[in-house]
Amino acid sequence: MTRREFLTAAAASAAMLSRMSSAFAASYDLLIKGGRVVDPASGINAVRDVAISGGRVAAVGADIAADSATETIDAVGKLVVPGLIDIHTHAARAKETPSLCLADGVTCFVDAGSMGADKIDEIIANARSAPNKGRVLINVSRVGVSPEGELMDMNRADVALARAAIARNSDMIIGVKARLSFNVAGAGDLEALKRAQEVAGDLPVMIHVGQTVSPMPKILALLKRGDIVTHMYAPEPNSILDGNGKVLPEVRAARKRGIWFDVGNGRIGHLWWDVAERAIKQGFLPDTISTDWTVDGRSNQVFDFPNCLSKFLMFGMSLPQVIARGTSNAAKVFQPFRDRGTLKLGAPADVAILELREGSFEFVDNYRNTRVGKQRLFPSATVIDGKRVPPRSA
Repeated sequence: MTRREFLTAAAASAAMLSRMSSAFAASYDLLIKGGRVVDPASGINAVRDVAISGGRVAAVGADIAADSATETIDAVGKLVVPGLIDIHTHAARAKETPSLCLADGVTCFVDAGSMGADKIDEIIANARSAPNKGRVLINVSRVGVSPEGELMDMNRADVALARAAIARNSDMIIGVKARLSFNVAGAGDLEALKRAQEVAGDLPVMIHVGQTVSPMPKILALLKRGDIVTHMYAPEPNSILDGNGKVLPEVRAARKRGIWFDVGNGRIGHLWWDVAERAIKQGFLPDTISTDWTVDGRSNQVFDFPNCLSKFLMFGMSLPQVIARGTSNAAKVFQPFRDRGTLKLGAPADVAILELREGSFEFVDNYRNTRVGKQRLFPSATVIDGKRVPPRSA
């Protein structure tokens, strides 16, 4: 061996040893560095680094050494928040759609009543195969969501059939959905809700409200602790506001006894700026913010979860308040998500990295009313169970 060959081989060996040494020295699998961590569950709202090991949050602190991790994500100038939890979507209607939501930062989702007992197995199969953590609400109507109104024929609300479906899939079905609007249930809205409660037992019932035949107080009287009212900012008739624009006392009382109130953005008849503004000004903020996501909503009004969250920055909610509605608050609603929605040490390492942009952004409600906000959140990157997700497509 010549002297040059010897030196070349020695240099290559030294480089290999250096790489091996660094790998052995790495304390963490992944380090998210330099972002503004907003974790309402932990009370953190500051620039911090987040270190991940073995699929769990291993450290949150200032200036964690970059060489202590095998991989690093530069989050300088961005927000680092717990993985988003969307408790009202229809993402499992197609096998490929949960991954779209995951790239938007949604690490946990609930398909809220897309299907009833007749075809629930299709939705469950899609939720099981999803790269994010998906669960399902069974529609009280055996046919699921139907354009002509799935509860116009009350025979479709087959209690025995729905309960049998839950028994077969108790690990995936975490509640019951009942759509109660006049064009879905007609005058049978209260009967539909009674049957949903019979199906659910101790499981939560999510009710879709907005333009119901029955008044809100009668509907709320049939709810139990842990149930969810979605589309909370839908307009009259029979909204959460009385005829003078005041939040009904029965609505406030329902919250006090443990009923959750959820946004459910959607596209048709669910969100009206005037109702949201009046309620928020009276201190009736949402418990949770959700998208009511569908494929059509991806290009109209909803777009993605960060966009829906941004609408409530426009109404004066603080950034930690808004993030809580899509993380720590949402984690409390359904039992399978209660270890999520936080970056506390030891928690599953689900993380959404977002950009908060300043400017002039138009937001549209379900009635084509436009308002302009000064801030909007955009998805940047997602980590689930400690692994980085490929970036979203345009």
